[in-house]
Amino acid sequence: MNGVIRNAGHLLYRVWFYILVTVPILLFFPFLLLLTISEKTYPQFFWLARNLWARPILYGMGCVPVVVREQRMEKGKSYMLVANHTSMLDIMLMLHLSKNPFVFVGKKELVKIPIFGFFYKRVCIMVDRDSVRSRTGVYRRAQRRLDQGLSICIFPEGGVPEEDVILDKFKDGAFKMAIAHKIPVVPMTFLDNKKRFSFTFFSGGPGRIRAIVHPFFETGILSASDTSTLREEVRQVILKDMNS
Repeated sequence: MNGVIRNAGHLLYRVWFYILVTVPILLFFPFLLLLTISEKTYPQFFWLARNLWARPILYGMGCVPVVVREQRMEKGKSYMLVANHTSMLDIMLMLHLSKNPFVFVGKKELVKIPIFGFFYKRVCIMVDRDSVRSRTGVYRRAQRRLDQGLSICIFPEGGVPEEDVILDKFKDGAFKMAIAHKIPVVPMTFLDNKKRFSFTFFSGGPGRIRAIVHPFFETGILSASDTSTLREEVRQVILKDMNS
């Protein structure tokens, strides 16, 4: 009986999450649509997504962010934001952490999510990881966004790792891009998102979600040959706190 009650609670918690995701999009649909007509209005779209979508979801789920910042981002500067990926809450928490407007680079499969996918397709840089042409196109689209003064966010594991994997191997893309465009890499560790809302259906619950924004990795003097070194150094910084 206890198991049935617990699973019913998890089910309601999931349903509540999707309500919180969907209702703000429906409420602000005309404004969101208007702000996605042109890339010039993306900063305004980002403000709405951050303050009227991501934050209400986090607090509405009872997931209160507790953030340690070891270095702060400068207003108007572009960065490469990277973090471990274990939960759909990662998207909302990343939006909460950065006042600097950024664009997600993510897998094209998310377009299939009703309502959310409509705007995801319009504002994010989508990548088909099985297509060399698609992966190459990401760099061109990211360059345009960086030229507009935006930052880029990539979850470098390339997906959600297996249940027993703490932190999967990182792909090169984020670090190649950071070096090519000479922008700092901002490593972040998300410590509680998997516990609060994992991809395992009957799991999760409210509570604090801790995030650590680590010191940045500068890339100004690095070259393409330094990609693997940068990738592993960033991974170790993120992994260290996950193991502590």
